[in-house]
Amino acid sequence: MARNVEIKARVNQPAQLRELALALGDGPGQLIRQKDTFYNAPLGRLKLREFGDGTGELIAYNRPDQEGPKTSQYSLSPTHNPEKLHTALAQALGVRGVVIKQRTLVLTGRTRIHLDHVAGLGDFMELEVVLTADETLEQGMTVVRDLMSRLEIAAADLIEGAYIDHLEAKNSASQPPGN
Repeated sequence: MARNVEIKARVNQPAQLRELALALGDGPGQLIRQKDTFYNAPLGRLKLREFGDGTGELIAYNRPDQEGPKTSQYSLSPTHNPEKLHTALAQALGVRGVVIKQRTLVLTGRTRIHLDHVAGLGDFMELEVVLTADETLEQGMTVVRDLMSRLEIAAADLIEGAYIDHLEAKNSASQPPGN
């Protein structure tokens, strides 16, 4: 199973962060539209990511729900028929929810910088430092802390959980009592 060290943060000035990220990037950023359908998985999280071109990937992952740098273990399975896969997963597990986002992916070395605009939530960023088999968590955290500094991400901006958690919390807070 692959693993990385990652953070997620709320972004107050997306244009400024974009400039900083692109200046660190190994090339131009790539705009990606994504639809992530989360399923009721008994262990960790399971989502089907659709790219809008008829392709997608099934992503199973485990990571602690905490602010700050954390390790994520994940498996990716590409698919050329996300609709059929969704039908089977929804039948077997049930759908937890859907996250729609527009993502700009910026690569810097082995780190993926994600600049995300999430429908219904706003602007966020993620850092994912891919670890090799022999690297320690601390080595990845050192890279994360350096990039946080260079991208001007404050510890107060860090959030825990996945976007689906925040959408669920927002939706439950907007429900009238008794519903």
